[in-house]
Amino acid sequence: MEVPEKIDCIDCGQPCYRLSFPPEEGWAIGDYVAYRCSGCNDRWDVVVADPDEITPQSSLSAEARAVFESRRQDN
Repeated sequence: MEVPEKIDCIDCGQPCYRLSFPPEEGWAIGDYVAYRCSGCNDRWDVVVADPDEITPQSSLSAEARAVFESRRQDN
């Protein structure tokens, strides 16, 4: 499984570079990968996920957004 050397920072949009070295046996689902942002210096610890199981509805932010919307409609 491939893990990118660089991702975009969610906070500032600058590139984040991978800190973690690839395991000898390669990356596997459930591995943690650390990144450091070159702009704001935030550290991001990302869990390697199965790309076939990722859906917009499976994210925590999507769940929080749904709760927020339901509460807003109730008021």
